[in-house]
Amino acid sequence: MRVKICGITNVADAKGALEAGADAIGLVFAESPRRVPLERALEITEAVGPWMTTVGVFVNEAVETIKRVASQCRLSCVQLHGEEGVDAVKALSSYRVTKAFQVDKDFDLKKAAGYAVDAFLFDNRMGDRCGGTGKVFDWDVLKAALMRDPRLVRRPVIVSGGLNPRNVKDVIRALSPYGVDVSSGVESTPGKKDFKLMREFVQNAKS
Repeated sequence: MRVKICGITNVADAKGALEAGADAIGLVFAESPRRVPLERALEITEAVGPWMTTVGVFVNEAVETIKRVASQCRLSCVQLHGEEGVDAVKALSSYRVTKAFQVDKDFDLKKAAGYAVDAFLFDNRMGDRCGGTGKVFDWDVLKAALMRDPRLVRRPVIVSGGLNPRNVKDVIRALSPYGVDVSSGVESTPGKKDFKLMREFVQNAKS
């Protein structure tokens, strides 16, 4: 089970995620309490070294800006967490790309068709907010969609949205994803990670 700890804002938390056994960290470049300046993002990627996957999270950002940030901050992967279309993904074909979709009661998995990405991430939807809601979505909605037509998603599935050390085993049992993604569920305050919670989350996800 792959684990990504998202919303990393400083070197200490990044090293804490690495020591906890996380496989990836997320650096948010969209409007958020967890948004990280470019200079600090580079400090973080340099601090964790080549063995930690560093994911830049973008929301409806211009492709050229994404490319510039990814290069400047030495990102391993980019995550598109807005309404980006297939053309944006094609323009980023030289990068590893994760495309996020928000799941609600009206969710249609056909939205994912045609996206030539490396992974899909499914998150909760709350109004216009894209991620960082701290709330779980109805896992049964996604499970039913995947069972109806698994051919629509032929890439690894990552689940996010309201996960924490207490419920991560439940979502793994329910959906058998490739990976899980956590942010607020391992924080003491927005943008500040709790090392104990990070260790518990990783241990529970991987055991």
